[in-house]
Amino acid sequence: MSTQTSEKIQKAQKTKKRITIRFAGDSGDGIQLTGNQFTSTTAIFGNDLSTFPDYPAEIRAPAGTLFGVSGFQIQFSSDNVHTPGDDSDVLIAMNPAALKVSLGLLKENGIIIVNKDAFSDRNLKLAGYDENPLEDRTLDGYQLFDVPITKLTREALIDSPLKSKEKDRCKNFFALGIAYWMFTRPLDTTLDWIKNKFKNKPDIIEANSLALNAGYSYALSTEIFTTSYQIDQAKVEPGLYRNITGNEAIVLGLITASQKAKMELFMGGYPITPASDILHYLSKYRNYDVKTFQAEDEIAGVGAAIGASYAGALGVTASSGPGIALKGEFLGYAVMMELPLVVINIQRGGPSTGLPTKTEQADLLQAMYGRNGEAPIPVIAAQSPADCFEAAYEAAKIALQFTTPVFLLSDGYIANGAEPWLIPDTDKIPEINVKYADPKESYQPYARNPETLSRELSLPGTKGHEHRLGGLEKEDITGNVSYDPDNHDKMIRLRAEKVERLVNYINEPKIDGDESGDVLIVTWGSTYGTMCNVVEEMRANGDAVSWFHLRWINPLPKSLGKIIKNFKHVIVPEINMGQLIKILRAEYLVDAKPVNQVKGLPFNTQDVIDAIYAIKKG
Repeated sequence: MSTQTSEKIQKAQKTKKRITIRFAGDSGDGIQLTGNQFTSTTAIFGNDLSTFPDYPAEIRAPAGTLFGVSGFQIQFSSDNVHTPGDDSDVLIAMNPAALKVSLGLLKENGIIIVNKDAFSDRNLKLAGYDENPLEDRTLDGYQLFDVPITKLTREALIDSPLKSKEKDRCKNFFALGIAYWMFTRPLDTTLDWIKNKFKNKPDIIEANSLALNAGYSYALSTEIFTTSYQIDQAKVEPGLYRNITGNEAIVLGLITASQKAKMELFMGGYPITPASDILHYLSKYRNYDVKTFQAEDEIAGVGAAIGASYAGALGVTASSGPGIALKGEFLGYAVMMELPLVVINIQRGGPSTGLPTKTEQADLLQAMYGRNGEAPIPVIAAQSPADCFEAAYEAAKIALQFTTPVFLLSDGYIANGAEPWLIPDTDKIPEINVKYADPKESYQPYARNPETLSRELSLPGTKGHEHRLGGLEKEDITGNVSYDPDNHDKMIRLRAEKVERLVNYINEPKIDGDESGDVLIVTWGSTYGTMCNVVEEMRANGDAVSWFHLRWINPLPKSLGKIIKNFKHVIVPEINMGQLIKILRAEYLVDAKPVNQVKGLPFNTQDVIDAIYAIKKG
């Protein structure tokens, strides 16, 4: 038996059901890369998981400062996982600032692994520490492992031809190696990734691989680490899975919709955090009849998408709140023209430029009403990273079948977060039938389908189908410019009725729980995962709780109006100051109560439970 195997057997191993880890450090420490590699390995291992990349708002904040801390949290389990976790079991902090920012997110008696080489007087001062927390008993009550990660990385790479700064950049792989040993993860996935990522840089491949193995071997052989943890594979539905972020899932959903509609896909956009990845990812799929256009500004981006839609493509534009504000006039134009268009809003902290890298649900009212005049647009909200695929496909399908722009709401939390996704059988995904006017027949641009009220579209250049374009009010049937008051009233009502008729073509959400009782929780969007935990825990405590999660917010589902008045307490948790609740109060005249936070972070499960109990007590 080898010495390494003997040492491994002598150490204790505990089986855990679920673990939450938070990696934290400067942006230059490779924290997001480290978290993504741990996630990929864990997904391949077979655990269910959910991640939360927590980016600093400053792109290049000074190293060692609190506002420059980058975080990555992952919860993984042998059971179902709904969120990246509230508080961490383990914190791996690469400097004092990372420790200070993240310590409040660590459970009592949680494990802290720090790079003690980074705890210099300068870094302690930058982080606002008067004394070294590794020495002044600040961390009593936690399991502290202060490891000289920088020094050990340099020793492992002593024979490498890399310069000192290049060697120090490998310290994140040393820390990752420790994490892999502690949670019995294999190294192969990351070693293969390193080879592929740096295939033309053999010295970098060797250095990162050595650092990863050195971290694993250190944890295996040193006396300070006495216990590793085993998290068994999760029992999941059979099939082929991949790890996917929300933005990646949106892209695949859009491409699937365009293929099922036998149309080109055109994306017109402008870079903005956290929506930029949609433009980036789509640009890689040109072989699927995808065209991407990075415009000079947000207005040009949506204008080009509308033009592409008019020309017979599936037009898409994506942005965040500030960009959606700039697109407002063109969105009203798309409503007036009744053209299919998918408008994606990856919500972030506002107002104005606000918190670009933090999450929020505060653009719902903007999506519902943020245009001049009566300009209704259907609104669908994704609930998780994997669900973004279905939401994007559904948004495109409705836009094409109802000849209308459609808002798809996501946010930074699910856009950058990741979870396992069961890859669907594309043969089972229904076709999207898009019919254009017969060039041999006469054409009336605003003649409508009697069921959907969609208007018939005609491809530009079709002889005899010439008609007026523009934002001025259209005459019913002919599409000519009209200033007639009765016609204007009629067209306004027709466009509103078209949106309302969507309820007959979309899946009706089902209430989770009884249809009457004490407490009904109504939610939308990315609060879904946290509410799964809230409902499970409250029911485990003996509380009768029902839950209605909205997918379509405009129109609201038929059943909600019947159910919502059957409860003593209607509670609406949102990561805003209360937007859905305004809609529900106006629509159903119920005295719904809000649970709100606007911290740029997702809800904590216990905070929501405490708020619900407080509302019940009055």
